Order: sequence, then structure tokens, then C-alpha cells
Amino acid sequence: MIATLSGIVRSLTPDRAIIEVGGMGMNVLINAHTSNSLTVGAHANLFTSLVVREDSLTLFGFSDEPSRILFELVQTVSGIGPKVALSILGALTPSELAHAVNTENISAIEKVPGIGKKGAQRLILELKSKISDFGQGSYTRSHQPVWREQLTSALISLGFSAKDSDDAISSVLSDISQEEIAQMELGELLKLALQSGKK
Repeated sequence: MIATLSGIVRSLTPDRAIIEVGGMGMNVLINAHTSNSLTVGAHANLFTSLVVREDSLTLFGFSDEPSRILFELVQTVSGIGPKVALSILGALTPSELAHAVNTENISAIEKVPGIGKKGAQRLILELKSKISDFGQGSYTRSHQPVWREQLTSALISLGFSAKDSDDAISSVLSDISQEEIAQMELGELLKLALQSGKK
């Protein structure tokens, strides 16, 4: 997984940036908040999330780590993909979204394009137990091994629901110990999960 990206900004729009790294231009999808923090020709450090699909690899970038973490967490909600998750993080800061979820402020969330009232209710229901606080670089969330969070994100990107991804991972765990899994590459784990899970 590509977790961070450092390089020179060669091209910039409100929704994407091309970052030159080692002579190669990396196309990164961003939101307006991240775009405003970048300058063409200047060095940039982005926290990134790689979304894996059957026919593409898409890199999403954020100016701070809480945004990246929340971007991945939001995608565990049924019906929310990476583009809507990026839109959410463009409309609300991590601390604003966490506060809205914890206080069940539906109106603050439903104003995000692509969410609506039902989507806001579902997001609150599914995230409330996972988010405690985001902001000032401090955050807490339900503790899971890094490999499980990465595998869950990859499965959801491939079209699995949160429940199906959990079922697939549980199936893998029934055959292999967590200690063994922690030593395996994400690609190997994804292959095992795809074999045991279902879309």
C-alpha cells in the first residue's frame, strides 16, 4: 500500500494533482481542501490511500493523516465509495464529521453532495461506534490490526459490503493464525479473501 507521497507538484486542479516522484508523475485525486494546500513547483507531502479495483488502481491524496484515515473509514459504510468519501472530506473536516456523527447531526452530513438524509443516517449508524474524536492531530478509533484495515479497504473497493468483507476476513482467519497473516503481503491476503468471500 502507498501510504505517503513526497515530490514536486507539476500540475494542479481542484480535484487532482500530478506529483513528480523519482522522475515519474503520479496522478493523485484530491479535494479542494488539499488542492488549496499545494503549489505548482513546490514540494508536497501527501498522505495517500490506494483504491484497488479489478481494472484500475487509483491514488487519493490528503494534506493530513486524519483525513486519510477517515477517508478509508467512511468507505466501510454500506453504499459509500471512494468518490463520495472524498466529497465528504471536502465538505467537512475530520473533526467536524466526527462531531456530526457523535452528536447524530444528520443535517450537517446530508448537505454533502451524494449523501442525502438516508445516507447520513446510515453513516451515523455505522460509524458512531468507530469514531471517537478527530482533530488537532489527535484521534482514536476502534483498534484493528493494520493488515485488517488495509484488507477491508481493498475488499470494499472491489465491491464488497462491510459485512461481506468481514465474513471473508473471518474465513481467512479460520485457516491461518493472525501471527502468520501479519507476515503476509496484502496481495496474498486479498487473493485468499477473494477466494473465500463473495461479492
